[in-house]
Amino acid sequence: MPDHSLPIDDLLPAIRDHLSQQPNLLLSAAPGAGKTTRVPLALLQEPWLAGKKILLLEPRRLAARNAARFMAEQLGEAVGEQVGYRIRLEQKISAATRIEVLTEGILTRLLQDDPELTGVGLVIFDEFHERHLHSDLALALVHQCQQLLRPDLRLLVMSATLDEHALQQPLQAPLLHSEGRSHAVVTHYRPRADANTRLPQHIAAVVSEALQQAGDMLVFLPGTADIRHTRELLQQRLPESIQLLPLHGQLSDKEQKTALQPAADGSRRIILATNIAESSLTIDGVRIVIDSGLERRLSFSPQTGVSELKTRPVSRASATQRAGRAGRQASGVCYRLWPESEHERRDAHIRAEILDADLAPLQLELLQWGAASGELLWLDPPPAASLSQASQTLHALGIQQDNRLTEHGRLCATLGTEPRLAHLLVCAARLGMARSACELIALLQEWPHRLRHSDDLPRLLQQARRQQSLWQQRVRPLADQLYRRLTQQLSVASETDADPALLVALAWPERIARRRHAGQNRFLLANGSGAELTETSDLFNCEWLALADISGGQPNRIRLAAELSPAALDCLQDTAPPAVQPSYRQWLAAIRSVAGRTTDPPRPPCAVVHATAGTLGR
Repeated sequence: MPDHSLPIDDLLPAIRDHLSQQPNLLLSAAPGAGKTTRVPLALLQEPWLAGKKILLLEPRRLAARNAARFMAEQLGEAVGEQVGYRIRLEQKISAATRIEVLTEGILTRLLQDDPELTGVGLVIFDEFHERHLHSDLALALVHQCQQLLRPDLRLLVMSATLDEHALQQPLQAPLLHSEGRSHAVVTHYRPRADANTRLPQHIAAVVSEALQQAGDMLVFLPGTADIRHTRELLQQRLPESIQLLPLHGQLSDKEQKTALQPAADGSRRIILATNIAESSLTIDGVRIVIDSGLERRLSFSPQTGVSELKTRPVSRASATQRAGRAGRQASGVCYRLWPESEHERRDAHIRAEILDADLAPLQLELLQWGAASGELLWLDPPPAASLSQASQTLHALGIQQDNRLTEHGRLCATLGTEPRLAHLLVCAARLGMARSACELIALLQEWPHRLRHSDDLPRLLQQARRQQSLWQQRVRPLADQLYRRLTQQLSVASETDADPALLVALAWPERIARRRHAGQNRFLLANGSGAELTETSDLFNCEWLALADISGGQPNRIRLAAELSPAALDCLQDTAPPAVQPSYRQWLAAIRSVAGRTTDPPRPPCAVVHATAGTLGR
């Protein structure tokens, strides 16, 4: 352990004492207290741990890597020895690993594979205030594991802005509090003069004022587009000696590391970040924070089945976290871009993701776990309407029947991905399109949105494959992982030419869309809703589309799609297990009827279906 002390050090004896006597504990520790890296190391040799592991959950991959690296350095070891990490597509652990830093979804998979969490003595939920869907689910499952199977298992929930009143009673846990570093942060409020001032222009003006202060600058913006526009504007106004560095989740590991590295001698940094930098990170040299007070979050509509990316004010707790970035190492200053009179009217805490998310993945996890939502501990119970819609989706895909997983559903649940994509993988494997389906899913999940230079999915696939370096870094690892999981669970038919539109329609049959009128960019979806192409679309000449990505709004916007041929359209209902086929017929009938095509045309030959008819539904 290093010689210098941190505020959390004074509380470590109390943490040890409480966890030696009772299973659950809440820890509220201000930014800079050192809770993330000091606490796991301090508990490693406790008698009640008896050689078992500590699992430390972090909400983001960047924070997980950094926490593991820092703790390993304190032990004088490399990552992967006593301290390791497991995140999506990457892990560094060994037989000697006693502290595993995980992202939240990884813990859910561990629990489903081993509900007793064999060999684990303590689960730490860090930065729990962020209230991600996976963290709420993981806490519910770990708590039930503790209650029914592992009374010796300890739970520690930590945050700098903990809603202790919501947690203490359900968990029957005492609360400890640690103050952070005593570096003062002076707060200034700089709202926009009028509604016509665009956010990048306003930030540029405040940056000019803030540059009178010493130190590097961290600017919180709601999304990647805002970061790009603000960076372009600042590049025109600032000298080259000032580095303008983006920091968000779509960047590669190398690009994120660049943003976190100290500035070269004689230069200053302005880091333009989303809320990825809100928690768990100490960025050396930052003394100034400019907080837009905004964030972007997905909001799912059970009525339309479409998610809308909404910009909304951050909570007071998030504003506190952001301001704290300026005072981690020395006194700092924070500029808030909203009126001081508005601040106290903001929500006290972050709105839980479970209240606004598509709950089909959650419902699949609950069915696999074998518990109804009402049997689990929730700080915010899943909304009934969203759970009902999720069950309808799983039923339509043949995954759920009478509140139980079907055989098809059990197979989907083993693949470790969301239900629509798992259903697509199973169907594609039986059609001889497994590798293509894995690549398509990996592209949708890992290819940066800023590099989507077309909304035509086949064209985007071609463009992405030509960028071999990025393809190998971002897409190929996930595609290979999915393919390995798939081939471990079922036999895969010999690979044949794949139709991207058919694959997309298998996952989202209710998003099969037909142009409303010739020459227009408006489409009607099988679920009865409408959507429009963007003005720069490459799909204007298509009549039928399978929509891979749609953004909610007024109107809904088609972000990525593939042209659906008549042959693929008419063969679609035969490309899924028999239990699913009635749902596909229903969706196809809906789009044909509403679009004015009330009778089916003569069915063209379908080589794919004929070639695989013997394997479908097995």
